[in-house]
Amino acid sequence: MGTAAETRSNAVIRRETIEAKGRWSVRLEPGQTLKMIDTKGQQAIDFLCYSAELPLDRINIPTTVRLNKSLYITKGSKIYSDRARAMMSVLEDTCGYHDTLAGCCSCEIDKVRYGVDKTESCRTNFIAELAKWAMSPSEIVSNINFFMRVKFAADGELTISEGISKPGDYVVLRAEMPLIVVISNCPQENNPAAGFTPTPVEVVVSAAE
Repeated sequence: MGTAAETRSNAVIRRETIEAKGRWSVRLEPGQTLKMIDTKGQQAIDFLCYSAELPLDRINIPTTVRLNKSLYITKGSKIYSDRARAMMSVLEDTCGYHDTLAGCCSCEIDKVRYGVDKTESCRTNFIAELAKWAMSPSEIVSNINFFMRVKFAADGELTISEGISKPGDYVVLRAEMPLIVVISNCPQENNPAAGFTPTPVEVVVSAAE
């Protein structure tokens, strides 16, 4: 059964599976919705978005945190840009726990953290996908990690912890401006961000009401 957002619009424009460790991007128009489904559970989706009309006006995590008054993204939250413009609104969320703190994995940081040599990461996914939109690696900024759980202690210590998302959990976002959305289906295998075993996720784009 579809979400309320899908039922109201009754017009699915695009439905795709992003393979484990894969990447994906799309242009959204105002009012269109993006549903991201964690098909197997505990799979982080690293997420960036940019104004389609002015890509330099892009997702800004500190502004998003300040204006939502929360370190976590969930139903009712908005994603804000560098210019403090509302980019997306969270219409639905069955998980309730989405990280703004930990950023994306990279081959370089995993070498430092885990002593492993890798060729795939969320950063390499972002670089490849942004190139489709004529954007360079310098356009990668701090991102949201949907379905990823990062705990923080009173003294500020951060821990990437086992995710709480269940198979089929989803979040629905509505575009509030013309946007380019870029996703990395996290390939991390050395911490619990993707349950130590990356799995596919599903994305559904629906028309505006």
